[in-house]
Amino acid sequence: MSKPVLKLPILTWGREYNRQILTQDLLAALIVTVMLIPQSLAYAMLAGLPAEVGIYASIAPLVLYALLGSSRVLSVGPVAVVSLMTASAIGQFAEAGSALYWQAAMILALMSGAMLLLMGLLRLGFLANFLSHPVISGFISASGLIIATSQIKHLLGVKADGQSVFEILGSLVQQLSAVHLPTLGIGGSALLFLLWVRRYLKPLLLKIGLSVFVADVISKAAPVLAIVATSLIVWQLGADSGVKIVGMVPSGLPPLMLPQWDAALWQQLLVPALLIGVVGFVESVSVGQTLAAKRRQRIDPNQELLALGASNVSSGLTGGLPVTGGFSRSVVNFDAGAQTPAAGLFTAIGLALAALFLTPALYYLPQATLAATIMVAVLSLVDVKIFRRTWRFAKPDFWALSVTFGLTLLYGVEVGLVAGVSLSLALFLYASSRPHIAIVGLIEGTEHFRNVERHAVQTSQTVLGIRVDESLYFANARYLEDFINQAVAEHQQVRHVILQCSAINHIDASALESLEAIQQRLTAAAIQLHLSEVKGPVMDQLAKTDFLQHLTGQVFLTHYQAVQQLGRSEPEWSI
Repeated sequence: MSKPVLKLPILTWGREYNRQILTQDLLAALIVTVMLIPQSLAYAMLAGLPAEVGIYASIAPLVLYALLGSSRVLSVGPVAVVSLMTASAIGQFAEAGSALYWQAAMILALMSGAMLLLMGLLRLGFLANFLSHPVISGFISASGLIIATSQIKHLLGVKADGQSVFEILGSLVQQLSAVHLPTLGIGGSALLFLLWVRRYLKPLLLKIGLSVFVADVISKAAPVLAIVATSLIVWQLGADSGVKIVGMVPSGLPPLMLPQWDAALWQQLLVPALLIGVVGFVESVSVGQTLAAKRRQRIDPNQELLALGASNVSSGLTGGLPVTGGFSRSVVNFDAGAQTPAAGLFTAIGLALAALFLTPALYYLPQATLAATIMVAVLSLVDVKIFRRTWRFAKPDFWALSVTFGLTLLYGVEVGLVAGVSLSLALFLYASSRPHIAIVGLIEGTEHFRNVERHAVQTSQTVLGIRVDESLYFANARYLEDFINQAVAEHQQVRHVILQCSAINHIDASALESLEAIQQRLTAAAIQLHLSEVKGPVMDQLAKTDFLQHLTGQVFLTHYQAVQQLGRSEPEWSI
């Protein structure tokens, strides 16, 4: 019987729930809630949305993921890269701060969620494998730089536009004379404090004798101190200080509403919604798998598609923006000791209480402080070392990484991601179109055959063994034909060609035609074609055709048996 498409993981971990787990989940939820309040506000600002939208997008999605998600510790909500992609997509069709802009964000969340749900129902979780790690790393690193650069204007108290790093920097240079010094003082101080906290606070607390857990909790909650301190400073300076603040944040739970129907707008947001959904899914699965492995657990990619799809749909219906499983929030949840997704439910309750009762206290919160929070958070996204690693290990991956990184910086997130994925697939097709093919010989005293160019082996003058280390399909079939033609031309005494198929897992229709063409040419030259070590699935494929019936040679279980039988008449072997 096939497994049901829709599962409720809560029915599994719910049976094991007890008081001890409840205590651990509640404590983790408290720590994560404290961290998420400023982070949610900051990511809403990054997306160009009102501050409360970040909190809205962190409540319903957490509830839906707790019911459907396969990870025990993944925390779902707004994240830096997805917020940047949201701003990039919507900025083409609406002005930030307008009602249409907010509506477009809801549409993006709803559409990306619907696409992920459909992919989950079709069990397409394997598609995440087509986004290579170098491409994703290049995209995220460039996005991190764009995000950090885009927040400089809030630190300086100036206006700046642009989708790429260079456009933003160029705009900032023109505004340097208009820098607002009080804003710079507040934002710069917050940035320096958060950087110090990130690197030095926890070691300092451990040094004075606090436990690892207490030190970790204090260091994670430190951004709240920056918010409180800078808000008090702005309150003391008064409304005439010129420092931009968050202002009135409406109190209340997320509104339940449908985004407006505008066929043209929905159509224009279709591709961005797909990209946001796929990128969010890949990031979420990567984080979930990493954390699950630490506890010897596993996640189900298809179930994650359903959970993230439902989470995004719920965000779109409650005034939110696209969401996914975030790295920083999930790591905090993990380190705080969360045992089940119930921690996410408790976090949602905490954020709902904050939305009801704490939002008036955010009135004097400087936008510069939120910008500093974002800049510190995205530092971990930039991976410089991967350029050196990929250059030394795999040049094609390096070029895919570099193109993705460069084009994302130059032309924005959508162009960079699409170009990186396209180049990565093109490089893969090129590499597989020229598979490794070797003439093999027998290692003396064994039954093993290896490449004649790498090992001292025994070969036969009349029997030519050829091993192809790739499945055969339309892109590489002609390459195999050319290789065999050249090999036969260079070995005039050959009477038997044995194709060692140990690495061939699949043969498509184009490759079958090439095998037939190879056999016809060899037959015309009085040479027999043989196969050895053919895998069961490949034999099943060939058995459905008349290729084996017309094969001039034989199919051998092992390459050694083939050489022993066909080379018996050989007067002697050469090494």
